[in-house]
Amino acid sequence: MQACAIASLLFPILPSALSAQTPSIDSLQEQIRKIAAGAHGKVSVACSLPGSTLNCDLDPHAHPPMQSVFKMPLALLVLHRVEQGTLSLDQQVRFLPTDRILPHAYSPLQTKYPEADVDVPLRELTRLSVSLSDNVAADILLRLVGGPAMVNAYISSLGIAGFHLQDGENAMHHDVTLQYRNWFEPAAAVQLLRRMSDNSPLTSENTKLLLSWMHGSMRAKRLEGDLPEGTFVAHKAGTSDVDNGIAHATNDIGLITLPDGRKLAIAVFVTDSIAEEATREKVIARIGRAAYDAGARTH
Repeated sequence: MQACAIASLLFPILPSALSAQTPSIDSLQEQIRKIAAGAHGKVSVACSLPGSTLNCDLDPHAHPPMQSVFKMPLALLVLHRVEQGTLSLDQQVRFLPTDRILPHAYSPLQTKYPEADVDVPLRELTRLSVSLSDNVAADILLRLVGGPAMVNAYISSLGIAGFHLQDGENAMHHDVTLQYRNWFEPAAAVQLLRRMSDNSPLTSENTKLLLSWMHGSMRAKRLEGDLPEGTFVAHKAGTSDVDNGIAHATNDIGLITLPDGRKLAIAVFVTDSIAEEATREKVIARIGRAAYDAGARTH
């Protein structure tokens, strides 16, 4: 009898020893729940990956305030109107003095033209809204398409429930409580991303244009903050102010391209967090990486 066999008879391997040698691997949902605890707030997550049963669900039907995440669905409607022929990306749109958000709001457009009263191409307004999260540009687009109700109706027409836009940036900047009336269920955000990726309601050209704006979007330290260098991420973040130590919204939704070319759709919303911004963003980045790694193992 070999020595190792004799040893196993004399000193049987206990279950505790086995578990130490082969540690259990947490499910993706368990990993996400543990990561989310670091946000010290409410975290809601959903994801989807073709050809897999990937499950990121953490309160996926919550109604977190979406902040600037709404600018992606708004841009979808603008491009839809362009394809209908009622708008043109090359048309000039008047930036009116009444469009300004005063006394101050983040807006490269308003910084460049503090007195307004200029014409701006629709293409540039849409790019500023999506890529730079320009608040004034977004409100001009809202005015142009007929207001929040038109965005709601268009998203609903795509078969997506769980999206509600009621107020523009100007209103939210003057009443912090209004942001909670603009919400996006993580599951619905993922459904919209999935639609864009798999069966876009837009032409191929306009889909690529919107994804290029999302790829160039600010807030790169979130979903793409912990991914392998060079990973393509098309995303839209949303961020609130911090009031009395509470960050109402730190969000990111996007499409992450896996090494095999599949697109992982994921939405992470951090609501009413008392953690520092770097911590909130790291939570989103770690959740994105956990989903990325789990998705890469499925193929």
